[in-house]
Amino acid sequence: MVLLVILISVLKIALVLVLWIRRSYTYWKKLGVPYEEPHFLYGNFKNVDRYQHDGQLIQEFYRKYKGKSPLVGIYTFFKPVAVPTDIGLVKNILIKDFNFFHDHGTFYNEKDDPLSANLFNETGLKWKQLRNKLSPTFTSGKMKMMFTTMWDVAKKFESKIDEVCKSGEDLHIRKFMARFTMDVIGTCAFGLETNSLDSENNEFFQVGMSIFENPKHGTRFAFLLNVFGEYGRKLRFKLFRDEVIKFYTRIVRETVDYRLANHVERNDFLQLLIRLYTTNGEDKLSFNELLAQAFVFHMAGFETSSTTLQFCFYELACNPEIQDRVRNHINEVLEKHNGQLTYEAVMDMKYIDQVINETLRKYPPVGVLQREASQDYKIPNSDFVLEKGISLFIPSYAIHHDPEFYPNPSKFNPDNFSEEAVKNRPSVAFLPFGEGPRICIGARFGLLQTKMGVIAGLRKFKYTLSPRTKQPLKLISKFFVLRPDDVIWLNIEPIS
Repeated sequence: MVLLVILISVLKIALVLVLWIRRSYTYWKKLGVPYEEPHFLYGNFKNVDRYQHDGQLIQEFYRKYKGKSPLVGIYTFFKPVAVPTDIGLVKNILIKDFNFFHDHGTFYNEKDDPLSANLFNETGLKWKQLRNKLSPTFTSGKMKMMFTTMWDVAKKFESKIDEVCKSGEDLHIRKFMARFTMDVIGTCAFGLETNSLDSENNEFFQVGMSIFENPKHGTRFAFLLNVFGEYGRKLRFKLFRDEVIKFYTRIVRETVDYRLANHVERNDFLQLLIRLYTTNGEDKLSFNELLAQAFVFHMAGFETSSTTLQFCFYELACNPEIQDRVRNHINEVLEKHNGQLTYEAVMDMKYIDQVINETLRKYPPVGVLQREASQDYKIPNSDFVLEKGISLFIPSYAIHHDPEFYPNPSKFNPDNFSEEAVKNRPSVAFLPFGEGPRICIGARFGLLQTKMGVIAGLRKFKYTLSPRTKQPLKLISKFFVLRPDDVIWLNIEPIS
């Protein structure tokens, strides 16, 4: 009898759960919004493991509904998500009506995982205050001050490429670029000699790489945490593995304590955080807040730039005429600057900017930009209202591959970023760093170190694809960052 009662209770709970799920999936239908039919458990993310790249998954919905409606409704598991398909609506969300969509709506757990409570994930007033405090670090003047330090690392990078070239071995481009950007970030942001170019076996490099090579959660579960953030915090879920949290906490604590005890001051990102940490005013940061910002700058700074560099060199190896043009451009600009590689000379290398932007267009680091409505929002020129709390996925990968904005989008064409071409399309048709007030705060730094990598890596060497590189590239997402599924191997020859 007791067993029967338990069985009936379980069946009742299961029935209620099924009815709740089915009701959740009627959200867009009730609003009259065009929607993609969801899978019973996964919503529209059943295929995320098949694609493994969220940007390509969302691209399917974008292509299907563009021109038919300003947005399409989908579901991440049981939560409704709006995907804008109209470029004007994208601009409203990111810029014009930013006050309705100022939060990313991504998961963080400040109590159990202090690394997750960083500028990218923070919300509302706290995000705004933090952004204002950190912005002075990333002015063009500060970039100019970091130039010499950055170029010292780039010259070492160049010499290491020469060693590989002389050995006759193929170049593992991803790992090599990550070692370069790891050393740039370590030196310029924290004043630390990480020496990743000398050895990839050091702890700094290994732990940093593991964040993306071996993330704590897979793509599906990471999206699930975004959907059920409050429950995730109550259940004490973390974004990062314990060894990652412990390592960065120790490194940052030791560096901060050393500088304070020995009155060491450097003109870097960590020094700004230390000033905010030691102040007694409204701008004061706790140690965990300092830690979170130091971590996200390091993590995002080395990974996104190294990924961009590997895709850039892959495309240059596939397009030798563009590679030659870049190399000639470097030499022409240097000749105008008396052979000296100065900050001003680097800024004059406009064609490299076009090549990097085209790389970011074809391979945006993040394929989907997430936003959350902070209040009800009526979509202009329609009867649709996005309710407070609704998530939005800005389809940056899909927009970057839309032939309306980029003719023949699968072709690598730096002329997409000629001055005339840029003027003739909407600004929000290019979103590698987001747009509007929430644009990536470190974009200027990331672009500069990427440009330095192109100059140092290309001016003395020629690259071709190794037969070991699988074609065509399969793209995946690891911790939401785009990357190739297989290793890209390149052959190197010296330029006489």
